[in-house]
Formats: sequence, C-alpha cells, structure tokens
Amino acid sequence: MAAYAPPSPFARIDSRPVAEPTADEIYSVPESFLEIEVRNPQTHGFGRKMYTDYEVQCRVGRRRLDVICNPQPPECVAVSILTASALQTNIPAFKLTRSIVRRRYSDFEAFRDILERESTRVNIPPLPGKVFTNRFSDEVIETRREGLERFLSIVAGHPLLQTGSKVLCAFLQDPQWDKNQWA
Repeated sequence: MAAYAPPSPFARIDSRPVAEPTADEIYSVPESFLEIEVRNPQTHGFGRKMYTDYEVQCRVGRRRLDVICNPQPPECVAVSILTASALQTNIPAFKLTRSIVRRRYSDFEAFRDILERESTRVNIPPLPGKVFTNRFSDEVIETRREGLERFLSIVAGHPLLQTGSKVLCAFLQDPQWDKNQWA
C-alpha cells in the first residue's frame, strides 16, 4: 500500500490546457449593468438655510443576448436587450431594479465617510470640492452634479462594494436613508 503524499504546490491538478478567452468573450456585452445618474438639482430654502439636493436614479438589471436571424439571406445578428426585472438581476444586494432618491451634498459626505470606515480595502474616490462663493449658480451646481455622478459611478461600479457594502445599496435606493443610522 502506497503512503499518502500531499500534492506539490507546483503540481498541476488539472492537466487540460487553459484556453485563452476569445475576443468575443473579452469584448462581449457584460452580463449585468448598473447605471447611475445624478440629475435634476433643486435649490430649497432662503438665506443661510439654502441647500441644493440632487435626484439619484439607479437602474440595475441583466443584459440578455438574443440572436435574431434574417431568413433572406440567412444571417444572424446578436442583439443585446436590457431587462429590468428583479428576478433577472445578478447583483443580489440591490433589491430594486429602478430607484429614484434625492440626496444633499452633506448626504454624499456622510456616505463617503461611512464607506471609508466600512471598506478599508477599497480606495474611495474624493467628492467634488466644497464651494463657498456663488454655490447656487447654475454653473457651480452643474459642475458639482457631474462630480457627484462620477463619484457614484466609480463607487457603485466597484465589485467589492457591489457585493459587500450595505450602505451603498441603502444610499442609492432607500428614500428614507439616514446617515445617523450608519454612524
């Protein structure tokens, strides 16, 4: 009877060659999508109590690839179809396939701070800077809106945060999100 010997760490367990991914696989339509849009800024209040909030729209779904064949001549074309059904999403942390919430800049600041505490392995990008003069001008509001959208796209697109961050989903989808419940 032969004695058991653990496999060498250099031994190849599967002797089949590993196939390189094809160009179609590399450049194919991603299986899931997460779209975030920051839009429709609204300024509220008067004097020192003025603030601007932004609508954050989030769409989560799964792309489906359908093949459509034309009988004359017989050619097939792959068509990517977006679906937005909760049963079809493969990002399980997101409970809703479409959501719209409103957030202030101070909400974004609190969200970023919570993310930094929650996710020590992920480098969280900065928010657009604070503005102290003309902060309610259309140009400043639009620049901030673009920066907030870029911030959310980077954060929400990170695979570790998509699957492991509870605050990310709540911030993007919960209309009753409160920074104090995460402190």
